[in-house]
Amino acid sequence: QVQLMESGGGLVQPGGSLKLSCTASGFTFSSYWMYWVRQAPGKGLEWISLISSNGDETYFSDSVKGRVTISRDNAKNTLYLQMNSLKSDDTGQYYCARGETLDYWGQGTQVLVSL
Repeated sequence: QVQLMESGGGLVQPGGSLKLSCTASGFTFSSYWMYWVRQAPGKGLEWISLISSNGDETYFSDSVKGRVTISRDNAKNTLYLQMNSLKSDDTGQYYCARGETLDYWGQGTQVLVSL
């Protein structure tokens, strides 16, 4: 069955960095575009980044542009999100999701940006 598992979240100080990972299984990872989506406490879902199936196209929301890099290793079935210059507004639950219809989601990994 399709599974997505995020990892790499944690507590980080403002200005710090984190690298999130999403390990995929149960489907042909290299055939799908992939999303990173987050949900801040008490707020709705926000897509923050998107990458094409072979990694040659990437897109970012205005809220993270210039601070975040998305990448993937199709040989390892893994999606990454490198986040730099983190702000308190980046606090939230981060999810990876499959495909342009976001039909499968992981359970999420928590990011807390705080002193």
